[in-house]
Amino acid sequence: MSLVRACTLAEVPSGEALAVDVEEYTLALTRDGDAVLAIQDLCSHAAVALSEGDVEAGPDGACEIECWLHGSRFDMRSGAPSGLPATSPVATFRTEVRDEDGQQVVYVDVATTLNGVRPD
Repeated sequence: MSLVRACTLAEVPSGEALAVDVEEYTLALTRDGDAVLAIQDLCSHAAVALSEGDVEAGPDGACEIECWLHGSRFDMRSGAPSGLPATSPVATFRTEVRDEDGQQVVYVDVATTLNGVRPD
């Protein structure tokens, strides 16, 4: 496990995505209730930033992010595509929130993906 500081919790929006660079990856972070979710900020269909798209609840209540270019949708927890034209999943990462010096800080484990997908 390799936890790397990403940002403060206050910077992570609910209902939107925040693009952050964590080591060699750009990730899209969002809040889903009390959880902070992290997905690679790269659509598997068109290789554009997912963080520029919409974040909303999917039909089964899952937190989804929609690619702004062609409308591909991905489950933020599993990285699985939930709307065409994308058919390949996107890497997802474990997050942890820690209290540091009076603020909450988000860390991301970039060493291993949650869903086994290799980030590009």
